[in-house]
Amino acid sequence: MNDTSFQNYRSGRETPLPKMYSSDLQPLLQSLLSTLANIDFEYECEREKIGKSSPDINFKIRILERLKAQHRERREPYIRQLAVLQERILDFQSK
Repeated sequence: MNDTSFQNYRSGRETPLPKMYSSDLQPLLQSLLSTLANIDFEYECEREKIGKSSPDINFKIRILERLKAQHRERREPYIRQLAVLQERILDFQSK
């Protein structure tokens, strides 16, 4: 069975899945989502390190706030690209 169909268990026939977006968009979508996942993972690792570091709570709060701002800044261009890609997908689905 390929990835564009599923087995209809009642009839034993394969039924094609509807296209949700153009196949040329899939690599870009996967790349953007992978990059965002990596950014989020790195952010969580850094948060954990900071949480285990200095006992000075005020210092941790300042560092965590800075880290959170950097995290948002790193994510922003990819989120914008995803929004553009979403528009392209919606355009494809409306055709």
